[in-house]
Amino acid sequence: MPREYTLKSFRAPVELNIDYEAELNAQQFAAVSAPPGPALVLAGAGAGKTRTLTYRVAYLLEQGIPVDRILLLTFTNKAAREMMDRVQNLIGGDTAGLWGGTFHSVGHRVLRRHAEAVGYPQSFTIMDRDDAKALMSAAIDDAGIDTKAVRFPKPDLVCDILSMSLNTGLPLGQVMEERYSYFDTLTDEIAQAHAAYTKRKVANGVMDFDDLLNLWLRLLRENKEIRESFQARFQFILVDEYQDTNQVQCELIDLLGGRHHNIMAVGDDSQSIYSWRGANFRNVLEFPDRHDGTQVFKIETNYRSTPEILDCANAVIAANTQQYEKVLAPVRDSGMKPALVCCNDANQQAEFIAQRVLELRDEGTPMEGMAVLYRSHFHALELQLEFTRRDIPYALTSGIRFFEQAHVKDVAAYLKLLVNPGDELAFKRIVLMLPGVGAKSAAKLWAAFGARLAKGPNLAKALRDIAGQAPKKAALGWEQFAETLGQLDDEQAKGPGHLIRMVVAAGYEDYLQDKFPNYYARLEDIEQVAGFAGQYDITEAFLSEVALLTNLDTDTKRENNPDPEQIRLSTIHQAKGLEFDVVFVMMLCDGLFPSSRAIESPGGEEEERRLFYVAVTRAKTELYLSYPLLRYMHGSGGEAMQQPSRFLDEIDTSLVEEWNLQSFNPYG
Repeated sequence: MPREYTLKSFRAPVELNIDYEAELNAQQFAAVSAPPGPALVLAGAGAGKTRTLTYRVAYLLEQGIPVDRILLLTFTNKAAREMMDRVQNLIGGDTAGLWGGTFHSVGHRVLRRHAEAVGYPQSFTIMDRDDAKALMSAAIDDAGIDTKAVRFPKPDLVCDILSMSLNTGLPLGQVMEERYSYFDTLTDEIAQAHAAYTKRKVANGVMDFDDLLNLWLRLLRENKEIRESFQARFQFILVDEYQDTNQVQCELIDLLGGRHHNIMAVGDDSQSIYSWRGANFRNVLEFPDRHDGTQVFKIETNYRSTPEILDCANAVIAANTQQYEKVLAPVRDSGMKPALVCCNDANQQAEFIAQRVLELRDEGTPMEGMAVLYRSHFHALELQLEFTRRDIPYALTSGIRFFEQAHVKDVAAYLKLLVNPGDELAFKRIVLMLPGVGAKSAAKLWAAFGARLAKGPNLAKALRDIAGQAPKKAALGWEQFAETLGQLDDEQAKGPGHLIRMVVAAGYEDYLQDKFPNYYARLEDIEQVAGFAGQYDITEAFLSEVALLTNLDTDTKRENNPDPEQIRLSTIHQAKGLEFDVVFVMMLCDGLFPSSRAIESPGGEEEERRLFYVAVTRAKTELYLSYPLLRYMHGSGGEAMQQPSRFLDEIDTSLVEEWNLQSFNPYG
């Protein structure tokens, strides 16, 4: 019988360049230096989550893990760039080989390599929301659905319904019943539209934003060879904001980590507030059940807020039963207690906030260091009016995103068609700008263009050959269209920035001048796009980045006012991840916050409480909680009495200071 002899791994002592124990607190160090294996890191608000993640990556690299064997997944491009830069600064070396970015950008990178395995060409383009809406509209027609005979949802809503089903992993029928019950009799028709939509996407070589995750998941599920190659590649997987993952993202992570099991999920279940878009906070709670031997690390030292604000935050979240219990511990010195302000009505609440903002500014707190947070945008109507009356500058976290503006999308359409002649949406967007071309003639021209293109790949020649089918009014414009595509094709190597300026010079500037009153502003916008595109050598890379930015980023690109001296007005959802010296949380009335609609759903009240917790933990130094006793309510015919939010009752009175508002009349 052969004798068994066990080989023990030998490794020379590692000399670390970073003194991790000195640069991290004990809780952070425990997570950063954790041995291999699954780990759940529960990082409380303001506890240095980003610092922990970046030091963990640096630690792995110093342990000898090759840079290209680490996968770092985030939810925003900004977070990904920040972490990659910090890691590089820490280790002083090149991190170019690190696989890091948003789920969607990594999915895009994978699919670029393996698109053919899921039935797509490698030159596929990514649709933004407007493009997806247009394609869905065509798909509804393909499915033979008579939208005039039945009350059928609009194309963009159909996209939302299907997205929810795909991202939650729930059957379409269940999603319809639970979230869109007013359309549940149309489940079969919506499924038919989905099938037609999918067929069109494949035929046109285009993907929507959800495809970047769902086709990536399908690739891993169905292709054993590709799955095992990525499982072997990624020895360590780190996930930021894990509490925001949906079912598809959760399964992707579990599949990718299926060989080495070195998954570190970092997040805070107490800040899971996005169930309305498919996120499932149970991914955090059930992580140890899915991964045997999971180590759980809690990081509870808060560097952001005063002890008084943290006492309030701890009280806010304590009533939730579905959570990992955490108690935020302060580092900062003591400050003022959070103020609880009862107002007569919404107008007085607005007056109070406006007056206090001006006082704080005069006392030295900059306007950009203050924020007013609310559950829904309409809660701040009176406040916006009051700020306008008092000339208080403010930025609303809302509006059309830069890359979703019509004139920017028009120019991008030329580049999309250039790199992917099968992009029907780009073709139609361009020809619809020509005089005399409507939806029907655009469809006819697209069919002729596709048939002609099948005989040869020359774009300009194909366009010239079918010029006779264009309406007479469009003859000159069609000639210019063909000429422009030919010139763009000849000069592709000069990069997307150059190509954008060519489109403008070739006639789009005239179109802007004829169509829009703010011609100069729009022309300047396009020049900014061209400047942005100048950093990319390859047009496909620029278009892919724009699509990802359009779908993901929700920060400064969504604000049109460039004045830095302004207070932020934002929903709490949009303020997550931010911090301010002074925070006002307004309209804390039962039925408004928590939302009466939200608490009707299972787990809704606990999510609303998590949302309140997020609002409170945005504050660093001063926190004001306010509510009106009267407010106009839709359907009430006038002002109605309000009850303070049930969440306020859960905060012990010793933790807040009540402010009684007194009206002052200088004339007695």
